[in-house]
Amino acid sequence: MRLDSYMILITGHIILTPEHRERMIALGAEHSVRSRGEAGCLAHHCHVDVEDAMRLVFVEEWESIDAVRAHFAVPASAAFVAEMRALSPEAPVIRIYAAEDITAKQMG
Repeated sequence: MRLDSYMILITGHIILTPEHRERMIALGAEHSVRSRGEAGCLAHHCHVDVEDAMRLVFVEEWESIDAVRAHFAVPASAAFVAEMRALSPEAPVIRIYAAEDITAKQMG
């Protein structure tokens, strides 16, 4: 599979703690805003899970795997992950997918 012909979709989540919940949500929102300004970022959002208010969910869309690699190399991204990890009782979960937008094909 050639990744250069696919959009990259990233999903992830982290468990919040009551004492750090507001700080973690603020960090997630700041990270999303910062990430949307990076080259190759098509979308980057964080959401509080409506079924579990202690779970913060991230959904990202990137133009390419190279853009994702550049994103992970940004010092602010590493600092974000380190701080979130220190505040959470569990390691963050991240999944990276190569995706093809088939909306037009299916809805056409």
